[in-house]
Amino acid sequence: MELFNYFRSSASYRVRIALALKGLDYDYRAVHLAKNEQFDPAYASASMSKLVPLLRDGDALVSQSMAIIEYLDETHPQPPLLPADALGRAQVRALAQDIACEIHPLNNLRVLRYLGKDLGLDEDTKNRWYRHWVESGLEVVEMRLKAHAGQFCHGDTPGLADCVLVPQIFNAKRFECRLDHVPEVMRVFGNCMALDAFAKTQPSACPDAE
Repeated sequence: MELFNYFRSSASYRVRIALALKGLDYDYRAVHLAKNEQFDPAYASASMSKLVPLLRDGDALVSQSMAIIEYLDETHPQPPLLPADALGRAQVRALAQDIACEIHPLNNLRVLRYLGKDLGLDEDTKNRWYRHWVESGLEVVEMRLKAHAGQFCHGDTPGLADCVLVPQIFNAKRFECRLDHVPEVMRVFGNCMALDAFAKTQPSACPDAE
């Protein structure tokens, strides 16, 4: 397998965690978003969305981090990243989507670039935008964790929701977001970071880290 990704991309980090939890080997292919390498013809021909991550598994190409993670879970079932019961799977997916669909899209690189270059927002205003959506979005995650969390987002083994939560907290820290209002979130984050699958795939540990 090959994973085309960018060290600072939270969506890429999600997949790196999932691969590590599964114990799967892959070739790391760096695509530098800040240098616009995602628009290079060779990569753009493989990734219609011109986004990362992109997983190549033999002749198959799979894009979008959530789809990649579920693909890995179906093709390599052990250890599972989703609960065995339908309600549990729905709860985990809902929590993951609270982050991947409600927080992250408002704050990824192309959105922040548009706010600055096209709409003319200054750096302070752009960062206020970022912090607002992250801090308010994590309040929803906090409520979900209070209702369902064990040691990790759902029970006592890490899974899909943890793969999504941890990268968002890394980005929140990078932009100096307030996190003291989400103690359950930070408790789960700490438990995750005690595991190699999360710690050894973090942005600073990537071969393309700057």
